[in-house]
Amino acid sequence: MADALQSSRTISAGDLCKASFWRALAPELNVGTIAAGAATQPQQSHDRLRRRMAREGYFTDVDPRLKTLAPTIGGAVKRLVQFGLPPVLVWTYDEPWECFRRLGPVIGNFLGSYKLLPAFWAWHVDPAKGESGWGPHRDRSVGALAADGSPLSLTCWIPLSDATPMNGCMYIVPACFDSNYNRPGSTQPMGMQASRALPAKPGDFLVWNQAVLHWGSLSSEFADEARMSMALEFQRGDIEPFQQPLLDNAALPPFAVRVRLIARQILQYTHMYRIPERHVQLGQFLSTAQLYED
Repeated sequence: MADALQSSRTISAGDLCKASFWRALAPELNVGTIAAGAATQPQQSHDRLRRRMAREGYFTDVDPRLKTLAPTIGGAVKRLVQFGLPPVLVWTYDEPWECFRRLGPVIGNFLGSYKLLPAFWAWHVDPAKGESGWGPHRDRSVGALAADGSPLSLTCWIPLSDATPMNGCMYIVPACFDSNYNRPGSTQPMGMQASRALPAKPGDFLVWNQAVLHWGSLSSEFADEARMSMALEFQRGDIEPFQQPLLDNAALPPFAVRVRLIARQILQYTHMYRIPERHVQLGQFLSTAQLYED
């Protein structure tokens, strides 16, 4: 079926409601059948990561398993784009969820017993089209930090391809250089020299607290490849939910739940991204369509 889809390039909205369709579209990935792997530990010490978070509001690290998983997920993102579908639909598969589940000890080091927020995305930044990631913003401009400055919520960003200054890598303003850090409503960097480029490759992951100012840069037409990535948000489990429904990190959401959540992402991020109208209509359809976990 995957070969037939590649040749016909015709996919109906109804196809997207069937787990069997997704298994045929990317046979190298799983829908509800992946065996959970062991959780990972960071390459750096937890103490170093805590000091980096306290000082700069973010850190980068490496997980060897992501080096294998990320390009495979990226291949599915390319396939979605070829069919004119939004990259966020790659979250239909187990592997994106598994990538973030693996990082449980890293996230738990900061948030303790934590939950997944229903807030995630996937990007395909095409240099040939002059695309960029999301503009300068703070994921949560109010209430992201506890009184002692520790994070109440985090974002984890994983590259699915090489992310470079040429194809739109992440930029961040370290907290220690941001005079507007933890000041509600401000998205203005304090100066060009304060920003820091964060090139990354498959196997890397970035984590920042949600008060940090960051953005995806504008790509260059001379870049060699598109920048692909995905991100998921987390919050402490002992505070009131920032969004509902909170998700359990120990279990992957079933197919129907994933599709409903994906539809929600498409509709809730229209203010952040130039989402094509056909994708918005698709999100509206998937939010109520009958789904088949066959």
